[in-house]
Amino acid sequence: MSRIREEMLDILDHADRLPAPERRELAALLRGWVSAQAEGETEIEGGFAGRFGMIGAAPSMQRVFELLAKIVRTEAPVLVLGETGTGKELIAAALHQNGSRRKGPLVAVNCAAIPATLLEAELFGHVKGAFTGAHKDRKGYAESADGGTLFLDEIGEMPLEMQAKLLRFLQDGEIRQVGGNEVRNVDVRLVAATNRSLQDQIRKGAFREDLYFRLAVLSVELPPLRDRIEDIEPLARFILWRNGEEGLPTAKLSDDAVARLTTFAWPGNIRQLQNELTRAAAFSGDGTIQADALELDAPAG
Repeated sequence: MSRIREEMLDILDHADRLPAPERRELAALLRGWVSAQAEGETEIEGGFAGRFGMIGAAPSMQRVFELLAKIVRTEAPVLVLGETGTGKELIAAALHQNGSRRKGPLVAVNCAAIPATLLEAELFGHVKGAFTGAHKDRKGYAESADGGTLFLDEIGEMPLEMQAKLLRFLQDGEIRQVGGNEVRNVDVRLVAATNRSLQDQIRKGAFREDLYFRLAVLSVELPPLRDRIEDIEPLARFILWRNGEEGLPTAKLSDDAVARLTTFAWPGNIRQLQNELTRAAAFSGDGTIQADALELDAPAG
């Protein structure tokens, strides 16, 4: 189905080359088909059903999917909110893969993982000799994402000085490499994500209000795993199946283990679920994860 969908999208991209009557008719048909596919249930992997490449039957996730079905048709910046481990990077991937920029690159940058002194050079690039260790010109992440999507994870960790430069880039679409004079035009769709309250950061003076309004043209908030109990079992079975495909420890789940998984609060959300299942599978001698093999301390509140 994904191959057929990609071919249909390719046709839609070139519909403007057809004579006017045929173009209007074909475009209308294809847009309807593509929209139905984007909003409907699709197979992810291994027979697991989901939407936008994510598993989520819970009402809170269904609302996310309904919002995504509208947002993928736009080019506006998107701010993704949610606790650590809820899958914010999957939202960025869904927006990219289902939008008009799907043929371009998707470039992800973790703002918290790059030292503040290097973030500008990493994002916008640098010229040879710009600083110690700059032995040659280097293209930055923004330019690498030209024509596609730039995903800035942990945007709340970005220093104020860099926030001002990011805002200027979003306003005029231009970059200047560190140590360089040439101005380059870069066209990206920006998706940013954070597990922090940017409103609190603004009140503390740690985040620019004008940048917030620029980023939060559209926003998506992912629910924590504890608020989508009905998704825990299918997510767990998918994680174990994928582990097997990737050569990682895998095992079956006992009924008692499933019950234990669905009564835990999961402060680390899906990432914690994945880590716990991989650990438990590695120590399951008979190939089945039992409840007592799960190192979970507190029940869901």
